[in-house]
Amino acid sequence: MSGIIVAFPKAQDGTAIKNLLVRNGYDVVSSCTTGAQAINLADNLGEGIIISGYRLPDMLYTGILENVEGRFEMLLVASKQRLLEDETGIAMLEMPIKVRDFLNSIEMMENNLFERTRKKKRKPGQRTKEEQAVINQAKEVLMDKNNMSENEAHRYIQKSAMDSGRTMVETAEMILAIMYKE
Repeated sequence: MSGIIVAFPKAQDGTAIKNLLVRNGYDVVSSCTTGAQAINLADNLGEGIIISGYRLPDMLYTGILENVEGRFEMLLVASKQRLLEDETGIAMLEMPIKVRDFLNSIEMMENNLFERTRKKKRKPGQRTKEEQAVINQAKEVLMDKNNMSENEAHRYIQKSAMDSGRTMVETAEMILAIMYKE
C-alpha cells in the first residue's frame, strides 16, 4: 500500500477523511490544510495518493497537481459545479462523499500505483557495451555451430533466459561457457 496525503482547507474535514481511511486499513501519512504542506509531504514520500479539496488557502488543487503529476494519483473532492469545470482528467468525487464510492476510488488509485510501479520494475535496463558484446558473441557462436540465423540465435538466447529466469547476459555467458568447453 502507498501513503496517502489528505489536503483540505478545514482541518476537521481532513481529519474526518483521514479517520475514515485509517478505519478501513489505509496508511494515511498526514492531513494538512495548505497546498504547500501537501507538496512538501509529497516530495518526502516520493509517490502515493493525494486527496484534496478544490481550494486551499494558498492555491487551487491544480497547483498541487502540477507539482506531483506522474508520481501521485490525485482525488479531487468538490461540489458538482466545480467538478464540471475540471479538465485535468484526475479522479473526482462529488460532495457529500458516499463512503463506498470513496473507498472504491481509493482502491482503484492504489491499483493504478501498483501497476505503474510494476511496469517500472519490468522495464529492462540499458545494457553496457560489454554486456551487449557478450550477447553478440553468443549469437555468433550459435550461428556458426548450430547454423542459426542471427534472428534465430537472438530468439534462442531470449527464450532460454525467460525459461530459466536469468537475464540474457547470464544466458549468453552460459552458452559461451558450454560451447567453448567442446
